[in-house]
Amino acid sequence: MRQTNWKKGISFSGLALIFGLMLAIQYQTIKEPVIRDTRDMWQLREDLKTEQQLQVELLSEIRKYNDIIQTYKTEENQNPEAALKETLNVLKKEAGLTEVTGQGIIITIDTLFSEELIGSPIPKISPGLLNRLINELNSYDAEEISIQGRRIINSSVIRDINGQTKLDNYNLHTFPIEIKVISEDANKLYNRMSASTTDEDFAIDNLRLAVSNPIEHVTIPAYDGTIRVKNMKPLELNEGGK
Repeated sequence: MRQTNWKKGISFSGLALIFGLMLAIQYQTIKEPVIRDTRDMWQLREDLKTEQQLQVELLSEIRKYNDIIQTYKTEENQNPEAALKETLNVLKKEAGLTEVTGQGIIITIDTLFSEELIGSPIPKISPGLLNRLINELNSYDAEEISIQGRRIINSSVIRDINGQTKLDNYNLHTFPIEIKVISEDANKLYNRMSASTTDEDFAIDNLRLAVSNPIEHVTIPAYDGTIRVKNMKPLELNEGGK
């Protein structure tokens, strides 16, 4: 009889323990609600639009390079030398080593007020302000950009060196500063820049930002600097080409 009661006591304790754990888990779940996405419909639409645009651009890049590969495979059997030259020209264009012409706009940065009027020296254009403008142009689908006749490429750097704003190794201290921009849709780029508030940021630094009407033919020179490639070296082939 005592053994039966002892077994019943153990069973009851086990059930009580399980029941207690279930209550504790339920309480913890209620205490810490699931964090939900608080973005509204418009934010979700904008995020979706951005992701879709990125996907379109990536697919376009994939198609472009697939076409290059197919062209190379077709021509290498017929004329290997011509295929290599064509590939080299494509790579040079992608790297900014060739002069390009296309529709676009010209942006002019000049002083807003003279030194005599404001009673102090005209401040130099800051690298941060200029980089912000370049980033905005890129977000508006600018294809090629030059500043004071200097081509902007992926490795270009705008920075302050000893109090001087420089594009790579070239000073940007003389006004007006001319920025040429080539885009596939110059009208769209012009409309976006016209609606932009970037000119207000320049006005704070006593600088005026003027955007030209769309131009049919804008020429941007080739990059004439030295392109330094880091973390890469020629492949050393073993004997036998392996």
